[in-house]
Amino acid sequence: MKSPGGLGVEVIGVPDDATIEVELRLESVMEGVLVTGTARAPLKGECVRCLEPLEQESTADFQELFSYPDADDRSRSDAETGDDAEEEDTFSLEGDYLDLEPVLRDAVVLSLPLQPVCREDCPGLCPDCGARLADDPQHVHEDAVDIRWAALQGLAETMKDGENDMPGKAGDDSQEK
Repeated sequence: MKSPGGLGVEVIGVPDDATIEVELRLESVMEGVLVTGTARAPLKGECVRCLEPLEQESTADFQELFSYPDADDRSRSDAETGDDAEEEDTFSLEGDYLDLEPVLRDAVVLSLPLQPVCREDCPGLCPDCGARLADDPQHVHEDAVDIRWAALQGLAETMKDGENDMPGKAGDDSQEK
C-alpha cells in the first residue's frame, strides 16, 4: 500500500511516495474482526549526531479489534447505564470495509527511532568548528577557553606561576606578630 503521508517526526519518517508492505491476519470474533499485522516501511531522515542523510527500514507490529456496528450500539448503551465506564478509541467496520490507516499510522510512528544514527559509533560533529569527526578521526582543536571561565583560568594561571603569596596565609614569613 502507498504511504498516507505525514508518517514521521522532524528527523526521520516514511517518505510520502513510499510503499509500505503490510502483512495482515483477519480473525472473526464475537465482537467483530481482530486485525493482527506487521508493517514494513522504508525510512529517510538524518543522523542526530552528524546530520548526514540516512535510510533505514521500520518494522511495526499491531493488533486492533474492529467491532461490528451493532456491537458499538450495545457498548454505547452499556456505557450510558454505567456498566462499562471505560471509554476507549474504538474502531468499527463500515459495511464490509475497515479503515486501517489510523492503526497503521499509530504503529509506524510509534516504532520510529527516537535518536536515529547513521551507525552506532557515530562520533558526531566537532563542537568548535562543526567538522564531521567520522571523516577526520585525528581532528583536534587547541583547548579553547569558554569566555564564561576566562577570568577563573587567569586566576588559575597566576596560582601555577607561584604568585599566590598572599599575606595572612599559614606558613607565610612576611607577616610578623
